[in-house]
Amino acid sequence: MNSENNKLARKKRISQNIAFGIFTAVSYAIVALLFVILAFIVIKGISVISWEFITAMPSDGMTEGGIFPAIVGTLCLVFASMVFAFPVGVLAAIYMNEYVKDGWVKKIIKQMTNNLAGVPSIVFGLFGMSLFVNKLGFGDSILAGGLTLGLLVLPVVIRTTEESLKAVDATFRQASLGLGATKWQTTSKVVLPIAFPNIITGLILSIGRVSGETAPILFTVAAYFLPKLPSSVFDQAMALPYHLYVIATSGTNIEKSRAMAYGTALILILIVLISNLLANALRKYYGKKVKMN
Repeated sequence: MNSENNKLARKKRISQNIAFGIFTAVSYAIVALLFVILAFIVIKGISVISWEFITAMPSDGMTEGGIFPAIVGTLCLVFASMVFAFPVGVLAAIYMNEYVKDGWVKKIIKQMTNNLAGVPSIVFGLFGMSLFVNKLGFGDSILAGGLTLGLLVLPVVIRTTEESLKAVDATFRQASLGLGATKWQTTSKVVLPIAFPNIITGLILSIGRVSGETAPILFTVAAYFLPKLPSSVFDQAMALPYHLYVIATSGTNIEKSRAMAYGTALILILIVLISNLLANALRKYYGKKVKMN
């Protein structure tokens, strides 16, 4: 009997070790693939990176000069989309998680949010062009592009915020309500500060996606060649993803601008990396404040 139990235990350990080995190998393979991609971009693009490349205007059909307008345009679009998506998404998640009772209404809202997350980005671009560019009269502008990108990442902000709010222990809510606080006071003063460090995760994911989207800005804001900086939210702007697409596929001299394409890709990756690091620092800062309190 003992020998049979030992055999079963040995088989379980072997199966477990094999499963963990497969998971470990897949994880390392993903990390290795990431480093291969980054190394390829760095090797190809590092020779182009210079102060002039970062700060100069494009010239000679984007075969010379720099990408400063594209950098500024990308940052403006990221900022505009987050100003719209982050507060709207957080408030929507608070409403769904804290105020709407479980039932068919809540299920429909969740299902629609999930469906919205699965809509292709080019559909958002067409919708943004129809509503913001044409119907509301914003034209091809940073405002139209920012609102379109904000709609694109809104489901991400809603879902991550909702999960963050669910992770807050119910005893915090009960204690606050028991002390006489209102529902809104409990949500804004107790639940939201505790969940905020995790809510920042949605901001990080949204910034990463917005920074690299091409299809939505193609219809709403992106300019092919615009060697100047935008002066208002109603101006067109260059953007790094679209700039990269143009000089890599349909520029005036693709071979001559090939190195600039790799340099642009490297700058775009660095912007996303720096944005994520700043958001992570913000999350850690608020996380420490919550622990201290």
